Amino acid sequence: MSDQGLDLARTRMAEAAVPALAIDTFARLYRELERGESGMLAERDVAPLVDVEHADALETADAGALARTVMIKLNGGLGTSMGMDRAKSLLPVRGEATFLDVIAEQVLAARARHGVPLPLVLMNSFRTRDDSLAALARHRDLAVDGIPSDFLQNREPKLRADDLTPVTWPADPELEWCPPGHGDLYTALQTSGLLERLLDAGYRYASVSNADNLGAVPDAGIAAWFAASGAAFAAEVARRTPADRKGGHVVVRRSDSRLVLRETAQTRQQDRAAASDITRHKYFNTNNLWLDLAALADLLAERDGVLPLPLISNAKTVDPADPDSTPVIQLETAMGAAIEVFDGARVLEVNRSRFLPVKTTDDLLLVRSDVYALDDDARLVARVAAPFVELDSPYRLLAGFDARFPAGPPSLVDATSLRVRGDWTFGARVRVVGDAVLSADDGAARRVPDGALVSERGAGR
Repeated sequence: MSDQGLDLARTRMAEAAVPALAIDTFARLYRELERGESGMLAERDVAPLVDVEHADALETADAGALARTVMIKLNGGLGTSMGMDRAKSLLPVRGEATFLDVIAEQVLAARARHGVPLPLVLMNSFRTRDDSLAALARHRDLAVDGIPSDFLQNREPKLRADDLTPVTWPADPELEWCPPGHGDLYTALQTSGLLERLLDAGYRYASVSNADNLGAVPDAGIAAWFAASGAAFAAEVARRTPADRKGGHVVVRRSDSRLVLRETAQTRQQDRAAASDITRHKYFNTNNLWLDLAALADLLAERDGVLPLPLISNAKTVDPADPDSTPVIQLETAMGAAIEVFDGARVLEVNRSRFLPVKTTDDLLLVRSDVYALDDDARLVARVAAPFVELDSPYRLLAGFDARFPAGPPSLVDATSLRVRGDWTFGARVRVVGDAVLSADDGAARRVPDGALVSERGAGR
């Protein structure tokens, strides 16, 4: 039955004008799924990463490497976990400024400071492209002659979980398709022609990061370090905290001493305790990567365009908003997993300031709050240590979140933590102090008055 499923998927992709190389990549992953491969990495087969060079120890460098660098932002996500149906990067994050607005200003500031061209290129999905390009067009001086503002991530059919055939969903045929994870970066750079175009224009390096991570700003020092290292690939890692027990972390494979990215989905149940031990595995993957574009082109040529990245099998429903819709499997890869494909790959420890992702409304409240400020280079700078924020289910989706903060976020600069239980709407000029708790377990909606002080005792004047 799986042969039929793969044949149907190939046909559907070809009819949708998906590039042949992307179809071949999908077929490789399909066969791995069929064979039951999971990409699991047993704890006994890996060793912890140790003795990592820190970005703070880098010598001040000129901007020569940054002048040959392109900024690539992964912009294919729709923010569905927060109830969005468009690019998450179009979400206002500082006043009226969106993620894309802030990123554009970061790039423009770096150009002015270092005198470099520094193109900004988005890797869009078929569902984020039009709105995102329209948003970037508002920044008049952003475009760089000869370099496109984006390239398109490939797409693939979602597979029925019961028989691995492409799912059909007449109610919304677009939902039959999905992007193949950000590991598609390498295939899409080639199939779009962008890789060749960048090299022809004299660009040698790429700084790649997620569009929802405003900490991944242009950095001349790291660019110079990467260029001097001679490595084809480097990953920025940061120290794990108790909040980072889950998620991808870099380890050393014992069999060949290669650096390997181990995701939670690649960790056996019996190894979960060891994998989450932050004193043993100290570094997590920030998903900020550096690529030597010439080396990438050479490697793709050697591999017939298909990099052997580990399979991630993602179980979902065809309509993410409907848990009762048809169960499907999405075949994905992670771009950070390419660390094991490149000879001599490197890692660099960076400060937490380069990792400020917004995955939940808890994160969104923080980056919108007075805990952070934008400096003259549009960098998001923490004024104090960020407090822990945990909001209850009424805040999980963006519509509910915004409705409960109609006057904007409360002041969190004096907070250590904020835990909200139940349904509270915040008034204007609310200040949170210390380890603050709001609790309403009876299901009734409540209001935090204008000018209130929220502390461990709840809300008061």
